[in-house]
Amino acid sequence: MVNAGHGGYQHSLHPLASLRQNCGNPTVPTMSYITAPERFETSEFVLRCYLPGDGPALQDATNHSYEHLKTFMPWACDDQTSEEAEQLVRQFRGRWLLSQDFVVALFSRDESQLLGGGGFHLREGSLATKSAEIGMWIRASSAGQGVGTSFLNALIEWGFTAWPWERLSWRCDSRNLASIRIAEKAGMQAEGVLRSHKFAPSGERRDTSCFAILRDSKR
Repeated sequence: MVNAGHGGYQHSLHPLASLRQNCGNPTVPTMSYITAPERFETSEFVLRCYLPGDGPALQDATNHSYEHLKTFMPWACDDQTSEEAEQLVRQFRGRWLLSQDFVVALFSRDESQLLGGGGFHLREGSLATKSAEIGMWIRASSAGQGVGTSFLNALIEWGFTAWPWERLSWRCDSRNLASIRIAEKAGMQAEGVLRSHKFAPSGERRDTSCFAILRDSKR
């Protein structure tokens, strides 16, 4: 998934106070930001942060993948404008620089086509936990060709080498058998099922299958 997380300060808390609130307790880890790596290349594709100007590539990939994505991705649409897509990629870039969320673009080797997207999302706690949830989607024309499996393996390799992550998790609709198979192929361990956890795009309640992999298991 490419859903950006939610952030921001509580109204009653001064921004500086939020950075210093654990100074008196050395047992509580603090980490307000990181200088995140921005690019990872394989023989198949390029993983990188979104940049201003990537809007048209995102628009093309998502609009032409609507039928493929709509069952499991609530954000999918077939009428996104280039202006809307450009605004999104600039938001992604801003949140990356602020260490609030890390949305990753999956480009072809020559970066002429967006093959999908993913990211490291802070949905299990603050940056200090060194835990991130991986989200992922693949454009329709690249689906069923092993791109998803290669993409997840690359995210895990990158996440446990250039990033500070100690734990990477994966959550998906329990009916999304392709997503479950990809997690299993990458060596992620099943941690259980959250029953009737969320609403699917159809409006029905859905179960969520949970997987994770730890840095130690990749050494």
